[in-house]
Amino acid sequence: MPGITLKEVTKRYGDVAAVDGLSLQVEPGELVALLGPSGCGKTTTLRLVAGFLAPEAGEIWVGDRCLSAPGAVVPPERRRMAMIFQSYALWPHMTVAENVAYGLRFKKGLSRAERARRVREMLQVVQLAGFEHRYPGELSGGQQQRVAVARALVVEPEILLLDEPLSNLDANLREEMRFEIRRLHEAFGITTLYVTHDQAEAMVISDRIAVLRAGRVVQVGTAEDLFLRPRTRFVAEFIGKTNVIEGRAVARDTLARGAVRLRVAAADLEPGAAVTVSVRPHQVELAPPEDARTEPNRLRGTVRRASYLGDAVDYEVAVEGSDLVLRVTTPPGPRLRPGEATTLRVPPAACVPLAGD
Repeated sequence: MPGITLKEVTKRYGDVAAVDGLSLQVEPGELVALLGPSGCGKTTTLRLVAGFLAPEAGEIWVGDRCLSAPGAVVPPERRRMAMIFQSYALWPHMTVAENVAYGLRFKKGLSRAERARRVREMLQVVQLAGFEHRYPGELSGGQQQRVAVARALVVEPEILLLDEPLSNLDANLREEMRFEIRRLHEAFGITTLYVTHDQAEAMVISDRIAVLRAGRVVQVGTAEDLFLRPRTRFVAEFIGKTNVIEGRAVARDTLARGAVRLRVAAADLEPGAAVTVSVRPHQVELAPPEDARTEPNRLRGTVRRASYLGDAVDYEVAVEGSDLVLRVTTPPGPRLRPGEATTLRVPPAACVPLAGD
């Protein structure tokens, strides 16, 4: 399978750059999720790769073929790609088997028997054997999504493109289909671009995630990289929940905010410079109030809110001697009540310095 290379791609609508000098490398056989808020350019990027849109600048390559450049765009039907849309785009008047077989009509040299064999095999892969003669209106949302996946895979594309394919499903079906799409990717190994605004979906499905903002890629990495080592405040706040603490460096490894001192592991801070760090709520520990000491990373506080979430308890704790309110997530157990005093232990390794956005 070939990879995908986007080189400084730009797409404008009037004065607005929906995609602004975007560069990205997708390795052969890799599944990369394009993740970001509405309006960040992820669907426009996917449509540029598909050939539905032409760029004003930059190039899009698949393997050693340049498919898009200003004034020279290979049409979608010649790109050896398949796309799965948010709406599934199934033909309502065709049966499941007819929908899946539709793309095979355009592959030369396939007999009717061969097409039927491929359809049967693909329906078994997506666990829809026995549904051949049903119509889309007789299927659940999850089953319709499986038909769309089968229709895309049966033509053996070099590249698979998915545009928020799970957004129309309820929460339980969405979670089930995340694992199903990941299973199918591991089985077929097709180079894939997957658009979503759902961070959990991106983390489950992808090999790597490209976080987009204002038409640009701001960070690319595995789910673990982005969660534990975000580079900017935007990435830290978009991938999971976090505490963002702003202060000034008072030493090479310490920042201060009011009376609060936090030591930052593996940092080389410039004394006097403004510093911003990310601290994930689950990395902060709660301890009895008498455990507080006048040393960095042990902070006195008062519980403002405690919310039971089933598999966790989510706290808001006001930190003594500052205007900080930190979010803390702990496993279920004996709960602190609003108004109770506590100590926050913030491991230095949990304090991740952030660059400016």
